Amino acid sequence: MSLIANEAQIAPASSAGWSRLPAEYAIPQSAPSLEEAREYCRRLARTHYENFSVATWFLPKKLRQDFLNVYAYCRISDDLGDEVGDAPAALALLDEWQAELDACYEGNPRHPVFVALAETVRKFEIPKHEFSDLLIAFRQDQTVTRFETFDDVLAYCRYSANPVGHLVLYLCGYHDAERQQLSDYTCTALQLANFWQDVSVDYGKGRIYLPLEDLRRYSVSEKDIQEKQNTPAFCQMMKFEVERARQWFERGLPLVSKVDAALAIDIELFSRGGQEILNAIERQNFAVLGRRPVISKTRKLALVARAAQGKLLGKLS
Repeated sequence: MSLIANEAQIAPASSAGWSRLPAEYAIPQSAPSLEEAREYCRRLARTHYENFSVATWFLPKKLRQDFLNVYAYCRISDDLGDEVGDAPAALALLDEWQAELDACYEGNPRHPVFVALAETVRKFEIPKHEFSDLLIAFRQDQTVTRFETFDDVLAYCRYSANPVGHLVLYLCGYHDAERQQLSDYTCTALQLANFWQDVSVDYGKGRIYLPLEDLRRYSVSEKDIQEKQNTPAFCQMMKFEVERARQWFERGLPLVSKVDAALAIDIELFSRGGQEILNAIERQNFAVLGRRPVISKTRKLALVARAAQGKLLGKLS
């Protein structure tokens, strides 16, 4: 076991919360070396979602470690908010995580994620709020479980999704408001697609991201969601929500032509992946309750092959 993992196990922390998460997530008593911190981030990415591993195939090699550092921050931040299962404990952990973020910007972090991230922050001059905005959403998850209007959902996406796009742009050298706005459209669309895909999953966690105003407009009750009743009214509402998410993807597509080829491939891959989620919802006639729509492996491979072809053609041109 690595030095980082051993120190994490003995470090004083909010044990009620940290004990419900992987031991290596905890904040160690002393900081690891920079190389140990980099390896920690690489290892975390290897053991998590395949989508991120696929995306890294198309990244310039010189940026890969920095993307891994940012990913590690986002991954653990999300787990602190979503995997603890106890709101007071999760809020306490998020406060500790915020303190480590502050220490990262002050030059004295202890957690390996922030030791590695400090190098990335300095290199790309990333404002702290791009990281701390995510924590606002994860704190909100502990206390807000319903959204009255679609604007309320968008306000949540402003913190839960859009900062990730900004971070990617910073890593690729883009700081301007125009590209950030286009990125916001895409990131919000991806978040909406995930919400509409996971209505039953989220309800199992006590959350409904569908706007309550839409439930009323289509005469859909929470009981329908609870009992997984894909009524005609519910399916009609989901059709409306899917079309609305498509509009947000369309708004973000111009970003592809405003960034370099390598980043454009990644943006297109994620955008088309999100749109495929919407297509999967449509293919099952918008009946998502109790039956989570998924993208087939064949379709995933087709998307990756298309992205790879785009990269190859870019090299040849």
